[in-house]
Amino acid sequence: MKITEIRLSRHQLAFEPAFQPSWDTRRRDSFIVDLVRVETDEGLTGIGSGDCMAGFSGHEELFIGEDPRSLERHFRVIENLSFHYGRMYPLDCALWDLYGKITGEPVWRLLGGASGRVRTYASTGSLREADALADQAERMAGEGFPAMKIRFQRPDWRDDITALEQARASVGEAFHIMVDCNQGWRMPWDRGAPWTFKHALTIARYLEELDVYWMEEPLHRGDYDGMIALRQASDLRIAGGELTREMHELRDLVSRGCLDVLQSDCVVTGGITGLSRIAQLCRLEGVEFTPHTWGNGIGLLANAHLAAAAGSKYLEYPYDPPNWLPGVRDFPLVVPVSVDDEGWLDLGEAPGLGIELDEARLKASEV
Repeated sequence: MKITEIRLSRHQLAFEPAFQPSWDTRRRDSFIVDLVRVETDEGLTGIGSGDCMAGFSGHEELFIGEDPRSLERHFRVIENLSFHYGRMYPLDCALWDLYGKITGEPVWRLLGGASGRVRTYASTGSLREADALADQAERMAGEGFPAMKIRFQRPDWRDDITALEQARASVGEAFHIMVDCNQGWRMPWDRGAPWTFKHALTIARYLEELDVYWMEEPLHRGDYDGMIALRQASDLRIAGGELTREMHELRDLVSRGCLDVLQSDCVVTGGITGLSRIAQLCRLEGVEFTPHTWGNGIGLLANAHLAAAAGSKYLEYPYDPPNWLPGVRDFPLVVPVSVDDEGWLDLGEAPGLGIELDEARLKASEV
């Protein structure tokens, strides 16, 4: 079997209404999905999605004619390309999807997982008034999610705390609440400075009192010493690493004791090949491995297989009505990725990543 073609495409869906994420100063009127397909001479196709793989064009010859099952060989080339150009890791996920189709097995089993089930938490992305956030927390708990993530970054941090207090009061102590501070990185046009250690520690004290499950990205992504100090000064779990670019940085975050929870995303860094190794390191170091998945359903599925194989306690499930619904998030798929009434995602026995594309909708949305 040989790889015959690698195809990239971009697809766009309008948001109705527009979506204002907490981490972005610009409103989003549409949702863009970048797809990669790896085709073979035996008619099988592997599918991946994530970043647009900027700079990949012209490098197809590094893969065409090669055996798609040579995953380690392909990973090394993908890692090299990702250093010189954009993030190429959706290609690694597509190759794993293809490998599963070749073998007839789901990826979670090929990775050695004991189960294809993983528990999700509802991950919201927008800022709401305190009363609205409390109502949203009640809704998530009522739908069976065991936990939800809320966002900080209101103009006055005291308003963040007030909103959190009302959310906690609305759902009680048994429901886990995570707080994403979004200080690790910025959008290209956002010139704001990240929090200082002292500011992060001040907020951490309030989060401790409100029994927050983890405090996510409270400091700049490169402030390793600050993360270590915050872990030592607080009883909170400190989470991060979602957009960290290179594998050795993830290794250092884990081995140096910077984090309690590592949130790497396989369509952003490492692919399934690389992050399966980082997940093993996390287990050895006593760090929770909980993939970031804020994107479309294809990336969600890739991270879900990885999380299921790693035995992750939680997996991020982007869900923020009325803007961010499964039908919008997963518009490239025939059936959106869904969870049961206790928040479990069951990946089943479908080969590969279990992706079924809605080709008609993809054709209509291609840009």
